[in-house]
Amino acid sequence: MNSNELMKQSLIACDDKRAEDIIAIDMQGISDVADYFVVCHGNSDKQVQAIARNVKDEAEINEVNVKRLEGFNEARWILIDLGNVVVHVFHREERDYYNLERLYKDAPIITLNEVMS
Repeated sequence: MNSNELMKQSLIACDDKRAEDIIAIDMQGISDVADYFVVCHGNSDKQVQAIARNVKDEAEINEVNVKRLEGFNEARWILIDLGNVVVHVFHREERDYYNLERLYKDAPIITLNEVMS
């Protein structure tokens, strides 16, 4: 699965658990860490964990190696490293505080609506 397909799969997996403000930040040419950062948030610890679990499960179903999953127990900012795609599942307050969109404001943003159309 290429990084574009994996990014789309991750956006949809977040949406399946009713994540909010789901976007992908196109990091190609900006960072060597990943091609895409997928960013979303949930409104409770349980929802944040459910979103992250679904992203992980969908990746594994599609034989994508989950390289690292951090922050699951705390459920404030869960990072799922899928290699070329890194998924950031925030609790609402942490997303507002860290504001990755502002940090990478020059990078192209891909919305869930763009992927679904």
